[in-house]
Amino acid sequence: MDQETAAQSARSALHTIVQGRVQGVGFRYSASHKAHSLGLTGWVRNLDNGDVEAWAEGGSDALADFEDWLAEGPPGARVDRVLAQKREPTGTYSDFEIEGW
Repeated sequence: MDQETAAQSARSALHTIVQGRVQGVGFRYSASHKAHSLGLTGWVRNLDNGDVEAWAEGGSDALADFEDWLAEGPPGARVDRVLAQKREPTGTYSDFEIEGW
């Protein structure tokens, strides 16, 4: 297995719902900044019920770091719960975007 194939096989995806006081506190912007710093692709968006949803694809270590960050959030946020599920990556994202802007 060459290095490129190994890197692709190490890619994974994480779907999360973040609950708490996570809207109106810069959560999406901060999550996007963190995802970029970790080399992740995907998206983040507000949900009508006040939660924030994110889909991230990348290496397992980077996804674990992102999930840890989501549990804390930016200053001003209060994260009560992060519902996270590992998924198969789609490979369709070239960047990490904030949806709904």
